[in-house]
Amino acid sequence: MGSAHTIQRGGTVTVTVPKVDLIDGAAMPQLGFGVFQVGDDEAERAVATALENGYRSIDTASAYGNEEGVGRALRASGLPRDELFVTTKLWNSEQGHDNALRACEASLSRLGLDRLDLYLIHWPMPGRGLYLETWRALEKLKADGRVRSIGVSNFTVEALRRVIDEADVVPAVNQIELHPYFQQDGLRAFHRDHGIHTEAWAPLGQGHGLLDDPALARIAEAHGRTPAQIVLRWHLDIGDIVIPKSVTPSRIAENIDVFGFELPRRRPPHRDPGIRHGSSRSVTFRAWGTSGGAGRVPAGCASRRCR
Repeated sequence: MGSAHTIQRGGTVTVTVPKVDLIDGAAMPQLGFGVFQVGDDEAERAVATALENGYRSIDTASAYGNEEGVGRALRASGLPRDELFVTTKLWNSEQGHDNALRACEASLSRLGLDRLDLYLIHWPMPGRGLYLETWRALEKLKADGRVRSIGVSNFTVEALRRVIDEADVVPAVNQIELHPYFQQDGLRAFHRDHGIHTEAWAPLGQGHGLLDDPALARIAEAHGRTPAQIVLRWHLDIGDIVIPKSVTPSRIAENIDVFGFELPRRRPPHRDPGIRHGSSRSVTFRAWGTSGGAGRVPAGCASRRCR
C-alpha cells in the first residue's frame, strides 16, 4: 500500500483514501468513480458530485461516449491536475499501433487534458490479433509522456502472459469483473505473481442480486452499514482497486464512506474459483462475523461484452 489523500468534505467530514503503488511507481487511489452507461451531460453532473465528495480517481472510456462530460467536470472543479487520477480506455475498433496512437490523442482532446494517468486496452479481442501491437503503441505513449501508466481490461491469463513475454512493459492494472459472487481467484493470483494490480468493475455485482443477499444484509446490519459499503470494504481489504458507479448523490457519498470501519478477518465469503456463465452450480455467500445462515445465488455472472 502506498500513500493516501485526505479531503475535507462538507466542512466537517474528512475522507482519507489510500493509494496503491503501481508497478511503474505511480500512486493510484484505491477507490475511484466509474461512469459506465452514463450519458455525457449526466456524467458531468455525477463526476462533479463525486469530486465534491472526495473522489479523485475517475474512470471512463472511449466507448462510454462521455469523455467530454467528464472533462468539463474536471475543469469546473478547479482542482489541481496533480490531485486527479484520470483513466480512460481504448475501444476494440481503435486497436492497432497507429490507430491506438490516434485514439489516445482523441481521448485527450475530448477530456481536455494533455496527459492521462492510466490508459487501458478495453478488451483483448484475440480473434483480431492486434492487442500486442496495440500494447506497443501504449508503450510509446508512456515513453512520450502522454500517459503515466498503461494497463489492460478484461485480459485473460493467456493474453497477459503474451504481453509480459513479448513486450517491454508489464501492465500496471488489469480491470476485470470482480465481486463476491465472482472472485476470479486464479486470475488475481496471476496478477499478484507479476506485480499487476487488480481493478474491479461491477464491484457491487450489478444485475446479479448481490446487494439483496440475506447474509450480506445481516453483516451490514451488524456493522451499521449498507450492503454496498460492506462489499466495497471487502474489495479494499483484499487489495482491489475499486470503481463503484452511481448517479445518485446520496449513493455517491455513501460509496466513499467506507474507511471508518473494518470487517472481521474470519469467515470470508466462499471463494469462487471463477465459475463462468452457463454453470448450474451455486455459490454460497458466507457472512463475515455473523452466526446466521448463508444466502445461495446462481453462479456464473455473465460479463457484459460492452463493458
